[in-house]
Amino acid sequence: MKIHEYQAKQILAKYGVPVPRGEVAFTVEEAEAAAQKLGGSVVVKAQIHAGGRGKGGGVKVAKDAAEAAQIASRMLGMTLVTHQTGPEGRVVRRLLIEETLPIDRELYLGITLDRSQGKLVFMASPAGGMDIEEVAAKTPELIFKETIEPGFGLMAWQARKLAFSMGIPSASVNAAVQMMTALARAYEAIDASLAEINPLILTKDGRVVALDAKINLDDNALFRHPDLLELRDTNEEDPLEVEASKFGLNYIKLDGNVACMVNGAGLAMATMDIIKYAGGSPANFLDVGGGANAEQIRNALRILLMDSSVRAILINIFGGILRCDTLANGVVAAARELNIQVPIVVRMEGTNVELGRKILAESGLSFTTADGMKDAAEKVVALANKGVAA
Repeated sequence: MKIHEYQAKQILAKYGVPVPRGEVAFTVEEAEAAAQKLGGSVVVKAQIHAGGRGKGGGVKVAKDAAEAAQIASRMLGMTLVTHQTGPEGRVVRRLLIEETLPIDRELYLGITLDRSQGKLVFMASPAGGMDIEEVAAKTPELIFKETIEPGFGLMAWQARKLAFSMGIPSASVNAAVQMMTALARAYEAIDASLAEINPLILTKDGRVVALDAKINLDDNALFRHPDLLELRDTNEEDPLEVEASKFGLNYIKLDGNVACMVNGAGLAMATMDIIKYAGGSPANFLDVGGGANAEQIRNALRILLMDSSVRAILINIFGGILRCDTLANGVVAAARELNIQVPIVVRMEGTNVELGRKILAESGLSFTTADGMKDAAEKVVALANKGVAA
């Protein structure tokens, strides 16, 4: 789950990470009041779940509260387009009004899981203010890493090593070490999947401050953090993904026209791959889970059909806990209730597979069955392309 910059900074501040003074504003009046409270020049920052806001016009400096109000009036309600939003952009519904600081240097800090090691890795770079992916691609020697051993956290000596690697002046090293260890504590305490400070700034008077912050939370651990779950902003999420989450469905919308309904994340990934191999393009990732029931299957199909780009549906199920006859009954009931007009290809194997195929065959509905994944992918891509041609 993604959260806004101002929310990330509020969390980090609780763990001792220095952040600029600032307030969130939902109206022009609130923006002006926040600027007056801060005094002097302020930064008006659009709050959306995407990077590149400055280049898109979502970060502006105002010399006083009156100018901050003018900027807020233009920014609130605007559709902000960045390299991460796609051409459709995101509507700005809230702003962060923040004090300006005398920036001397911009650096980068980040923590994520290194799956190859099964451990957290702390990253630092003197190339702050840039996309870390771009830095990694063009100048990988500017990214320094320290592995965090489970149970120990980021050690002070590791933080000092990173600070010196980034060229932080000796007078600011202790403050940088405190910030890095605080960031690591926060990451583990809230069960984050990603935490970034970009840029971390060195001010002209020697302070280290998190000028921007990004935190992604591990959805699987949110049951331990009901307070963090309240930070979710569904306006920043795809409506179909929000709808799917209400029914415990793992759904991610993609850009293709072949909808997929699969049980198991690995099988879902393989299904998308083989659709691409067959010349098609998947419209989504959808894992209904091993224990899906008829109601979840109905809701899954309903959500797939809410995507207007879908031209065909591939149901690829390995029957274990979810038996093939349960799947077949759910699909037949859903097809009748939803009056599905797009072609459906079904590939199923496993428990009660013959009974499941019999239910589909005797339903009186026009399902296309497949023998194996390759056959299923070729059939569904052909049907989807036929729909486009029509």
